[in-house]
Amino acid sequence: MSTRRPRLVLIAAPAGFGKTTLLSQWLADDAVNNPDTGVAWLSLDAEDNDPSRFLEHLVAALTTIDEFAEAGELVAAGQLSAEAVLTSVVNDLDLRPGNTVIALDDYHVIDNPDVQRAVAFLLEHLPQHVTIAIATRADPPLPLPRLRARGELVELRAADLRFTPDEASAFLADVMGLDLTDTQAAALAARTEGWPAGLQLAGLSLRGTDDADAFVDAFTGSHRFVLDYLVEEVLRHQPKTVRSFLLDTAVLSQLTGPLCDALTGRDDGASMIESLDRANLFIIPLDDQRHWYRYHHLFADALRARLTAQAPDRVPALHRAASDWYAVHGLPEDAVRHALAGDDPEQAAHLVERALPDIRRARRDGLLRDWLIALPDTVIRTSALLSTYRAHTRLIESDLEGVEAWLRHAEVALESNPPTPASDASAATHEELRTLPATIAIFRASAAQARGDTDASREYAREALAHCGPDDHMARGGALGFLGLGAFARGDLEEAVATFSEALQSLAAAGDVSDALGGTVVLGLMWLARGRPDEARRIFERALATAEQHRGAAIATVGDLHVGLAGVLIEQGDLDAAADHLATAATLGMSASLPENRFRWFVASSDLHRAQGDLAVAIDLMDQAEQAYLPGFFPDVRPIPAARARLHITQGRLDDGRAWAKDHRVRDVENPGYLDGYAQLTLVRLLLAEHCQHPSSTDDTQLDEALRRLDALEPEAIVGGRDGSVKEIRALRALVDTAVSGGVPSANWLPTEGEGSRGRERAAYPMSLGEGAPTVSEGLSEREVEVLRLLATALSGPDIARELFVSVNTLRTHTKHIFSKLGVNTRRGAVDRGRELELL
Repeated sequence: MSTRRPRLVLIAAPAGFGKTTLLSQWLADDAVNNPDTGVAWLSLDAEDNDPSRFLEHLVAALTTIDEFAEAGELVAAGQLSAEAVLTSVVNDLDLRPGNTVIALDDYHVIDNPDVQRAVAFLLEHLPQHVTIAIATRADPPLPLPRLRARGELVELRAADLRFTPDEASAFLADVMGLDLTDTQAAALAARTEGWPAGLQLAGLSLRGTDDADAFVDAFTGSHRFVLDYLVEEVLRHQPKTVRSFLLDTAVLSQLTGPLCDALTGRDDGASMIESLDRANLFIIPLDDQRHWYRYHHLFADALRARLTAQAPDRVPALHRAASDWYAVHGLPEDAVRHALAGDDPEQAAHLVERALPDIRRARRDGLLRDWLIALPDTVIRTSALLSTYRAHTRLIESDLEGVEAWLRHAEVALESNPPTPASDASAATHEELRTLPATIAIFRASAAQARGDTDASREYAREALAHCGPDDHMARGGALGFLGLGAFARGDLEEAVATFSEALQSLAAAGDVSDALGGTVVLGLMWLARGRPDEARRIFERALATAEQHRGAAIATVGDLHVGLAGVLIEQGDLDAAADHLATAATLGMSASLPENRFRWFVASSDLHRAQGDLAVAIDLMDQAEQAYLPGFFPDVRPIPAARARLHITQGRLDDGRAWAKDHRVRDVENPGYLDGYAQLTLVRLLLAEHCQHPSSTDDTQLDEALRRLDALEPEAIVGGRDGSVKEIRALRALVDTAVSGGVPSANWLPTEGEGSRGRERAAYPMSLGEGAPTVSEGLSEREVEVLRLLATALSGPDIARELFVSVNTLRTHTKHIFSKLGVNTRRGAVDRGRELELL
């Protein structure tokens, strides 16, 4: 007698999943491994719903592998006792040598309880070496839980039968004979969700098209082959009540019982979904509790196409019913989507107004933009709130004229419909309306800041403050923020830091964690511009700790915080840690970064590679930064073209530096302000590099111009509290003085200003001074100076690492950079050189 085999093999999946093919292949493979296995195959059809016909056909199938004489005689004699016939079958099976498989294909056609009971009886009394294999579209009413618990059931579902992307690609190439790209094959696999019949239908259709890309993009369940197949093989075989339910719920992307009831007007949504699940009717559970489901995408497409063809007037009403249900249950995104699909823009606008406070706090600017673009302008103009935030979307896209036009619409709407208590509006929405005059002024300040008109921005910000009460924390935060940015743009960094810090405190008091964390990026840059990387690092680390506690609110800005901290770490010479934070930001992706900040990752990465000496990669990254750059609300105090010019000067590519100065008319600025400072200091570097490249063949014109520009910049930098700028100016002045006196500049410590909204350089870029001439090397960072001072002590390497709270490997990295910058090879040589430069 053979060993115990599974009592039941169940292959249950929707139409077109290859159940019959799989069953045949399994039996063929099993026959190779077990040659004595007998297979009784019965393809069921509607006639087998009659118990007597079922028994007759079952016995006929069995007689293909053995005699089953007694059972055959009972059937021939018209014996209608299923138990008698099946008992005889069981007895004969028990005596039969080898294994036996009774294969019942298309079992879903059986719905007669008597036939179901006959199969259950047979299943319960099978000998150990006999297996029933069932291929079906719907789960049979058999004791599956008991068989599963006993380990007597092997089951395969649609999830097991779906083609993987690699299998789909192989099927389309090898079976369908199509020459598709990997991208096209992957798109079809995703569109069909691995449904074999869907892939086959797509393949058949592709044979007749010359434009595979267009076909793949357009392939849906409404394609004629797919639609015909699903209508013929699925919908036509369903009861009228099921067909009606499927069509009524076709507009839904997700299904749950009460939601379906809202659309169908019935009260059997939950039980209907359960029956569809049991029937494997292209329905997929979305949670372990099986509360939420969705239709297979192609099946949903086919249902919608059928609904639109049969009852087009019903589609908007179904969408509106779904919108109402979602609104009541606090799901505004779905509510708005269905209101728009239901051609009810007024309801959609009302829902967007209600959702605005939460959307703003979560910084979901992209979602709000999509909603406002979807709404007709005529509807938006009737709402002061929506007009105001339509202006905000134009601001994000740098359409400054559009900003002012929509703000005027907002003021007209506000005057026509001043805010009054309304029963259908939330307290948060009332608050938005009450503070709308301040919000309008803040957006005008934003637009002025984006235009570079800092005076106008300051005036609008003051106007916004005048509209704010002491508890209007959100509006106060916005107004103070732009006052701080105005001070930043003017170069008054002490006022900028103080005012912007107060702005972030107001945002935090308003519970706006996302904006408070996003503003930390700007505050950190301000501290860097003041020459205080230690303070910048502290606030970035504190912000990241806060973000960890508010993961949902922080998601839109946490990547920007990692980039900001990376910039500080580069400043301090901790390149390994900086690389780690940049890698984390890259892993988080664009969803963790505001659009106007995304270029910063490329700038910081460029700074990292520049610090590592890889200037070619640094320049390439700066080019990518320029492509990703979006004008924002922050002063552009470190323009990308000037930063790239410094890299070119470092490489000795002075022609590129001259081209930059000419293209940006840097020499034409006679009275440079703060926003001109970075470019002016870059020009000084260029002038110095030009003089040093051929010192014997040039006069002092370049050096005179360099000194004149440094003289114009230094007083303002001192008054503005820009310590980083002052250090860079004085270091450059020392190099110019050396050149004027006839020497060749050879400074090993050259700090730079590097201020601005894109990070801060800690040390000057090394400038090539021409072939055969000495080079101005990059200076030591504050961290490297600290390491150098400890190298001058009797402490061992591990002791120094412990003193600095870094690993020995990190200490080695710092030491390597110090040796390289000082041009030495030993610890003693570094200490001696440091004393020569008065660093110790």
